[in-house]
Amino acid sequence: MRVPAILSDCHVPFETMIHPPAYTATKRAKYLHLPGAQVAKCVLLRAPAGFVLAVLPATRHVDTIKLEAAFEGPVRLATTAEVADVFRDCEWGVVAPFGKEYGLPTIIDESLRPDDPIVLEVNTRAEAVRMRCRDFEELEQPRRLRFAR
Repeated sequence: MRVPAILSDCHVPFETMIHPPAYTATKRAKYLHLPGAQVAKCVLLRAPAGFVLAVLPATRHVDTIKLEAAFEGPVRLATTAEVADVFRDCEWGVVAPFGKEYGLPTIIDESLRPDDPIVLEVNTRAEAVRMRCRDFEELEQPRRLRFAR
């Protein structure tokens, strides 16, 4: 799955951003000279019904305790092996932002506002896209929750 191709096919305005390989969303923000709150990170979670893709600001962390009520059971971060197994077409360790392309439900933290731009990692650690959060939500249809701390 190539994120820029999906966005182009859906006529969604976006900007491709090339940067040095970044192994964290915080590092991506630094390389792109952007505030961390504008860069979103994608995290694969394991919930009782299966994997879930979580999207939240780079400056925050997933609060699995908050998510346990929403998913009616224990929630944990996926292991690196699980990430590699789910996102086989991505560079090792990369979690792509469009869960629907992988048959995954997606959640987005309420702190990411619809009218704000967001920067998302794509299939490699050296490429990102900038788009409006609203456009991401229209394509992905994520569930909005408050789960970041």
